[in-house]
Order: sequence, then structure tokens, then C-alpha cells
Amino acid sequence: MSFLELYMNNNPLITASDDDSEPVATIFGIPFDSTHSYKPGCRFGPDAIRDSFNNIEIFHPDLGIDLESVHIEDLGNTRHTVVASEMVDMVKKITTELVSKQRQLFILGGEHSITYATYTSFPKETGYVVFDAHYDLRDEFADIKLSHASYLRRIVEERGSENILHVGARAFVKEELEFLTENKIKTITDKQIRDGKGPGLLKDHVSTFDTIYSSFDLDVLDPAYAPGVGNPEAVGVTSRELFDMIHTLQETKVTGVDIVELNPYHDNGSTASLAAKIISTLIAINLSQKN
Repeated sequence: MSFLELYMNNNPLITASDDDSEPVATIFGIPFDSTHSYKPGCRFGPDAIRDSFNNIEIFHPDLGIDLESVHIEDLGNTRHTVVASEMVDMVKKITTELVSKQRQLFILGGEHSITYATYTSFPKETGYVVFDAHYDLRDEFADIKLSHASYLRRIVEERGSENILHVGARAFVKEELEFLTENKIKTITDKQIRDGKGPGLLKDHVSTFDTIYSSFDLDVLDPAYAPGVGNPEAVGVTSRELFDMIHTLQETKVTGVDIVELNPYHDNGSTASLAAKIISTLIAINLSQKN
């Protein structure tokens, strides 16, 4: 029995119009938010993103790609657990199995702690780009080591910091800044994005990698654009600034993506719509590279 058969609920919700063809991307959700620290409810994020994806236009005329004519495989959600260590073990097994299929992979959260399990299941040489209002570099949060506020520190401890680029932080504590500086973690600051330098800096960084994994914590966006998140922070990135950076990935192979911290209880639909558009855009960019 595969880990997919063991752990997945096999209840896909994204509409695939061409089920008989080879999937161009695979999606699965992780409904986990047990280490939340502000607004609980991110475990309902995966299905909210799917609902939005099924109701937005997925034709990309600028790229010459119509996703209505391709097969996007949705495996449903993982089995629910409230134990972080159990989640990590389960998700690492699932992700490792899916990475071996060499298909573009999208993981829907859930809180950001899931990324410790997913990214570390990709080859070590895979670049890592995270868009986030927070550094998530605390040693502990609420007396636990494995938390949405400390997942990136766990990644650095396991894999080093050489392949990491952090984009958009604007809220952090002194401990995190000290760890960031000590480990020479590369950043694109919130101010650099406001000054219009984000796309160029991101393009230069990802050009040094054959493949990258990109993590989108939706709280990188200003709450005016994305109110439905677990830990909103004022004065953030605009949706246009985010997508200007996403479009610089057109010459880069994005093999893994996660979208985390969507909290539908506090959303008006705009946050889920942005998440769905991230998925659609990155699939279209990947397909355009093959044409």
C-alpha cells in the first residue's frame, strides 16, 4: 500500500476538464492548524481555495495557456491530526512519494508549519523562496519547537540557509533578526518591494537554481487585499506587487508550491481568490515553458 492510499481522503474538489490525459500538476491539502497563535481556522483553507479555483477564469492569454483543457489532479486532503510530529511524518511520506513522480506539486494549507515537512522532501539542491510577513525563525513558540512561528528555523537547522530567499518580512522579533543575520539568510525586504525592486531581485536570485520550491504565506499581502489569514499584519505587499514578482518566474522551473495561512472564517472571498490565482498562474507559467 502506498502512503497516498494510507493517508489521503480521495475527495478531490478541483474540477479537472480532461481526466483522461496525463496530469500537468498535482494538488493536495493539509488541514492542519494546531499550532495557531492568533486566529484559528486555517485547517479549512484547502477547500476554500478549491472552491475559489472552480469559480475563477483560468485562461491565460498572455501566456497562451488555457487550463480548461488540461488535467489538474487533486488528491484531496490528508487525514486530520492535531499532533505536529504526526503531521510532519505523514506529510513527508506523502510528499516524497509525489516528488518521485516529477510533476509540478501544489500543497494547500493549513498553517505554515506544514512547509517543514513538504520542502525538506524535495531534493536538497532545490531553491526555496518564501513570501511571508514574518521570518518564522523563533527557536520556540508557546513552548514548542515545531510551530508555524519556527518552521523556517527548523529547515535552516536541517538543511542550512544557502538556498533560502525570504521575501516581504515586516513583523519579527529581535531573536529572529539575530538568527537571520548570523545565518546570512538572503532577503528581499518589504521596502525594496515598495521601491519597485522586488521583481528584479527575485529574478536574479532564482536564476542561480535549476528548480525552486516557493511558499506563499498569504499574510505577506496587506490585509486590505487579503483579510482572511491567521496572523494579519498591516502595511504589506499589494496583490499587484506579488503577481509582478510571480511573473518573473517565467524562466524558472517551479517544481513545488505551497499556499498557507488562508483562514476562510475571516475572508470576504478575496484571499481565497488570490490563492487560486497563484495556483492557476504558476501552472500556466510551467506549461508555457514546455511550449
